Amino acid sequence: MTDAGIEDSPPRRSRKQLQVWVDEFEENEHCIAGSISVAPQEDDGEEDTGLVILRLRYASSSVYMKPRGYDDPLWEMTITPQPRELGLSVQGIASLAAELVVASNLCTFLQWKSLEWDRESGQRGSSAGAAPSP
Repeated sequence: MTDAGIEDSPPRRSRKQLQVWVDEFEENEHCIAGSISVAPQEDDGEEDTGLVILRLRYASSSVYMKPRGYDDPLWEMTITPQPRELGLSVQGIASLAAELVVASNLCTFLQWKSLEWDRESGQRGSSAGAAPSP
């Protein structure tokens, strides 16, 4: 990507910015069984953009979240594979399902924060003077 292309592109979310958003989510969300972290992720050797990871409590898998691609405002979740089959009680399955709902809520929250941040930066289109909508 050329310098002009980078200059005209949406701002990238630093690891520090992602951590602020994760902290905000954790302060407002109830019952997070697993742990959430922002891992370093080098971006073209220049910026540390971070990768949001939710380590599940009821499975050995993790869920990581990131924008789908450069200049893409939508986020996606990836569930890492299990090393072996997972057998759980009915309550364990319900607990795992609840953890995946929290992961989905976090991914949605990060997408919304990213879109809001892009609009406020003037890099993404929005109505002039309009307040960001949730």
